[in-house]
Amino acid sequence: MPVHSPCHFRFICMALVFCGGTLPAGAQDWTRFRGPNGSGVSDAQTVPTQWSEKDYNWRVSLPGIGHSSPVIWGDKIFLISAFDDTATRLVLCLRADDGQIEWQREYPSTPHSKHQLNSFASSTPCVDEERVYVTWTAPEEFTLLALDHQGNEVWRRNLGPFVSQHSGGASPVVYGDLLIMADDQGDEDFKGKSSLVALDRRTGEPRWRVDRRTKVVAYSTPCVYRPRGQAEQLIFTSQAHGITSIDPASGGVNWELEVFDKRSVSSPVIAGGLIFGTCGSGGGGSYVAAVRPPASSGDAPELVYTVKESAPYCPTLLAFDDVLFLWSDSGIVSSVDIASGKSLGRLRVSGNYFGSPVCVGGRLYCLSDDGDVVVVSATKNPKLLARNPLGEESHSTPAVAGDRMYLRTISHLISIGGKP
Repeated sequence: MPVHSPCHFRFICMALVFCGGTLPAGAQDWTRFRGPNGSGVSDAQTVPTQWSEKDYNWRVSLPGIGHSSPVIWGDKIFLISAFDDTATRLVLCLRADDGQIEWQREYPSTPHSKHQLNSFASSTPCVDEERVYVTWTAPEEFTLLALDHQGNEVWRRNLGPFVSQHSGGASPVVYGDLLIMADDQGDEDFKGKSSLVALDRRTGEPRWRVDRRTKVVAYSTPCVYRPRGQAEQLIFTSQAHGITSIDPASGGVNWELEVFDKRSVSSPVIAGGLIFGTCGSGGGGSYVAAVRPPASSGDAPELVYTVKESAPYCPTLLAFDDVLFLWSDSGIVSSVDIASGKSLGRLRVSGNYFGSPVCVGGRLYCLSDDGDVVVVSATKNPKLLARNPLGEESHSTPAVAGDRMYLRTISHLISIGGKP
């Protein structure tokens, strides 16, 4: 089971972030799964459409293997890897300019059951100006770990047992002075105890915990909804609860709408006043749900429309210029009008996909499981622009920072772009 597995806000570098005391990431940083609030959209202008190996800034071999996507703060890249035979996890820090490993930390574990397409290093870290936060699961322990940028362990927290035949893969996010983590467990007859958790990002001490019912394991990474005239909300998706809005100050449930009948692997996306999520299974039946949040505390959320044709199960949706892009697991890229759900265009690209698309310079980039970076125009009628083979399988999602794109294959990291 691939992961998507995983907060970045574009403000003036030394201003305080609106949601707490965290110094915001600058425009050069990519601090969580899919970058700014999970949108996957970058304003970089120097990432090429097509390239060959001679155009790489660098390509480096990583110790171990994994599907974790990279995150970037300044001149540092962070990601996790693992040794598949021992399940030992590796937290890695690389230099952005040349890809050299600055430090690595090893955390022993024991091999355990997981989906054949999952890895022991599938969650994407998140990072702020002081620490990098990583997570992984084993049947006996759900680990959250904070290290400073020099690789020193700051705190470690065990959220308890993790029950799932597919193993873990959800990713954390930073919100203000909190570290937020979804712990949605269970598969078929394997029932765990699910919850949503907020820890103090500096100390790892619990701030709140929302216990909730379990149905099947979910892998979505939360995002922030900022309604006009209302307090900010944390948005989560899962089959058991559908789309859930949480008060980040208290952990209280603002509202919830059960709209999914299958597992939620992709992460929520917000666009055009709507909140989008997907569900599906390996056997198909995926669909997109578009939900209108309540206009005020006394109102109820509303399911506006669903999209069932060529909907993704694993890849997260992407919104750009009033268009919602659906990149399906089987390689169909669809464009949908955000307001109405009306189909605008479809394009078949070959390959299977577990990673999610990102948008750079009006183009969509997505990694196939064979390791091809497929580039498509982010237009109402998408067009295939290029296919760039990396030579090794990948279940990861590109990251973009400092006008460069970083691409993780199962055992390598590649830097491309940044040149005028």
